[in-house]
This record gives sequence, C-alpha cells and structure tokens, in this order.
Amino acid sequence: MKTFNTTAVCVPSKHYMVNLTERVNEIKKLVDAGKYFTINRARQYGKTTTINALIDILKDNYTVIKLSFERLTNANFHTEQAFVKAFCRLFKKNPVLFNNIPEEIKKQFNEYITSSRDVLMDELFLTLGEWCATSEKPIVLIIDEVDSASNNQVFLGFLGLLRDDYINKDSDNLPAFQSVILAGVTDIKHLKAKIREDEDAKENSPWNIATDFNIDMSLSEDGIKGMLDDYESDHNTGMDTAYIAKLLRDYTNGYPFLVSRLCQLIDERVSKTMDINKAWTLEGFDEAVKLILAEDNTLFQSLTKNLNNYPDLKAAIRSILMDGTRLTWNAQQQSISQLQMYGLIQNDHNTVRVANRIFEVMLYNLFLSDEEIKSNVFSKAGYLCKNQFVEDNTLNVRLILQKFIETYTEVFGKLEDKFKEKDGREHFLLYLKPIINGTGNYYIEAQTRDMTRTDVIIDYLGKQYIIELKIWHGDRYNEKGEKQLSEYLDYFGLNVGYMLSFNFNKKKETGVKQVHIGDKLLYEGIL
Repeated sequence: MKTFNTTAVCVPSKHYMVNLTERVNEIKKLVDAGKYFTINRARQYGKTTTINALIDILKDNYTVIKLSFERLTNANFHTEQAFVKAFCRLFKKNPVLFNNIPEEIKKQFNEYITSSRDVLMDELFLTLGEWCATSEKPIVLIIDEVDSASNNQVFLGFLGLLRDDYINKDSDNLPAFQSVILAGVTDIKHLKAKIREDEDAKENSPWNIATDFNIDMSLSEDGIKGMLDDYESDHNTGMDTAYIAKLLRDYTNGYPFLVSRLCQLIDERVSKTMDINKAWTLEGFDEAVKLILAEDNTLFQSLTKNLNNYPDLKAAIRSILMDGTRLTWNAQQQSISQLQMYGLIQNDHNTVRVANRIFEVMLYNLFLSDEEIKSNVFSKAGYLCKNQFVEDNTLNVRLILQKFIETYTEVFGKLEDKFKEKDGREHFLLYLKPIINGTGNYYIEAQTRDMTRTDVIIDYLGKQYIIELKIWHGDRYNEKGEKQLSEYLDYFGLNVGYMLSFNFNKKKETGVKQVHIGDKLLYEGIL
C-alpha cells in the first residue's frame, strides 16, 4: 500500500504523489533545445523528485549523468586538483553510472583520481569533451545540491568552463553537453566570489548563459485532486477529493512539502483519533493544520532562520501581517530576492506577500508569541475566559466580542484619536488565540487585509466563523462594510457573521448589537 512521503525522494510506485508528466515534458523541451539552466527552488519543493521523473523520460534519447554535490565537502573545493579528484570519485560511487562510461573515459577518470600530479580542471573538461564527441547519444549533465559549492572560487571556475563549452558548442561546433541542469536552493546569480582573501565578496555571473527557468513547480489543484483520487481508490473514505484538493491548494499555494505533510497527518494521525471518513473532511483538515503548525519541522526551522538573517525585512513582514501595510516588490533589493529564493515570500501584483496561508499563520503565531512572552494583558484575559466561549462544541463569537470590548475598555478606557488600528487588531488576535488554541485555527484573509479592513476566519471543530475588524468611518461607510461582509458570508455559505468596529464617535453606544441584512444576521461589536 502506498503512503504519503515527506522525507527524501518520492517514488511513484511507493508514494501518493501528484503526476509530474506535464511538468517534466516542459523541462524536456528545454533539454531538447540544448539549454543550460538552473532549477532553484526552496527546500523541500520537490526538486529531486522532479529530476528523477525527468531522467525517466530523457534516458531513451540521451545519456544522462546525474551527480549530487551533497557528497562533497569544503576540502573538495579547496584546489582545482581536489575538485577534479572529487568530481571523478562521484562517478565511481555510482556503480551503474560508472560501468556505463566508455572504457577510455573511465581510464582517464581513474588516472585523475590516483595521480600525484596537479590535475587541472581544463584537463577534466578535455576528457568530458571527448566523451561528448564519441557518445552515441547526446549527454545531459544534471548536478543536484549545488548549494554545497556556493560562494567558492573553484566552483565558479567550473561554471566558467561550462559556459565556455556552451558558447563554443554553437559558435565553433565543438563537442559539449547537450544540456546542463543545476539544481538547488541557491540561485547561481547570487553567488559571490573573492579574488583575493582580503577582498570583499563581489557578485559574479559565471552562469550568464543560463536560460530562465519559469516552469511552475507548485502543485496545482487538479494535480492534488488526482493524487487524492489515487488515495481514495485504495481507502474508500468517501471524501470529496475536489473539495479537499481546493483546501490544500488554498492553504499551501501548492508548496509540495506542505501538501504532502497535511495529507500524511490526516492519514497517519488524524484518522487515528476520528473515523477515517470524518478525517477527510473540513474538521479533519483543520486538525491537520493545527498539528503542522505545532511542529518544529525542518522547513519551519529553515524559514525562521532565514527570516532572522534579515531583521529589517522581518519587521516589514510583521507590519504587512499585523498592520495591513504594503511593501512594494523590488527584485533588486537583496533581502527580498533572498527570501523569495528561500520560499517565504512571493510577488503578488508587485507587492510583497507571504508565500502561503500556512506560513502566514506560522508567522502570526510567532509574532503573537513574542507579545505573549511579555505577559500581554489581552492574552491573559483570553486564556482566563476561554471556558465561557464554547457551548456544545460551538464557538460563541458574540460573547467573545462582548468580553473583548469589556477588557479593552477596562485597560485603556474610551478610544482616543491616538489609537492605531494595528494595535486593535493585535490586541484582538492576542485575546482570540488562547481561546481557540489547541482546538481551532484562524487565518487572516489576505485579500481583505489592508489599512482599513481585516477579515479573520476561524475554523473550529468543522465550523467556520468570520469576523471583520475595521475602524468606524461613519454610518455610510459602515453600511458598505456590512454589505461587504454579507457578500463574503455568501462565499463561505454562512448566514451569521461578526464585525468589530473601533469607533471614535463620542455618541456611540458600545457593546454588541444585531444587524439583519437580507437573510444574514450580523453581530456587530462597537468599541
């Protein structure tokens, strides 16, 4: 029986996975055209799995050499001789690959490995050129985990020779690889080199002949559904595969590890605590989201580490999430380009946006935890009152609004003009988090998160609740907001919604009131 896999390479015969045929056929077109390119994507984004699928469709028409620089250490890049020896040993460590090397080339590799003289890199490339010239099939070189060689002068020299071979292949009709594919997290354009030990690192472009790789590596909704259909045919859970596929895509934006991990959690853990038919519903999915957000997995560790390396951008992302501010996308800004490379952010209509909803909630939790550690009064109050807000497994959001208003008024008194909307949002989220923590999840709808409006969506025991947070800008504006929320409830198929208005009107009446709009009932809290 197949399983969902989140470690190492996915194998179609062993693991439930999205069909990659369309993707690898697009990559094959680049190979057929003789392109050299880099597949650089964030960690656990399915690069190696994609490469293995690509090899399967290339092997009939090409001789495919796949190496991984993960096996190399810093010492292997210390000198050209060390690198040549290590490069040739990579072939010997793969018996299947080594046995298929022509005898004359194999003899040269063995001589480079055992030689006591300084074997230079251009000798290695002469041998590789001979192999390309005599091979019955065009040769494709694939090097995985090129990050191991980052910022290394010897590796830059290796790239430079690959570039020269590429140029000479077309201009002088000299033998060279049909295609070269480098795979890793690091974009080769970000490599820096030091010409001398005492010199600052400089940007280098040894790979400027590389074709842009614009193929979407995320998992599509249709692709996810196909994977779930495969699972369903084995397990007969009765799940609505189209609905669950949409949930997975909405929460992950197709990030392969997150998709597989959520499915794995439902299959291996959630289904052990509830009936498997129920596990593959919104309630079971919510439980899996809660479990993944509670993990300290290697992906989350990598993201937070990289974010901490750019404190200014971390502060900006906090402002985007907590305050609704907008940060203009600038591909030339180093920290933005780096965090995009690591998979944390993306370009959304020329503004910076966190890459997916799972990452967003992870960051919300991180930022709110920073405040909780400071013994925030709203977090304490929410925790102390949490048992009041659940009735028959249903969240009493009206009471949450009422109690939050009472707490805010007790702490700060009446709203004053110096009030900042971001403070109100943050205080409410701090109040809400301990109430649903451990049982439900929440997220902020990115399309409505701005300086004037924020929609908080709560998933709690298979039910959804929508709360709009906004500053009061008069009756006319408020009526427009009520209408927007009513339309938003239609989208979610709900009849009851909630609003929290921060109102500076001196004649206001604080508390929670009911507002009827058509067949919708809104509970509006006014502070």
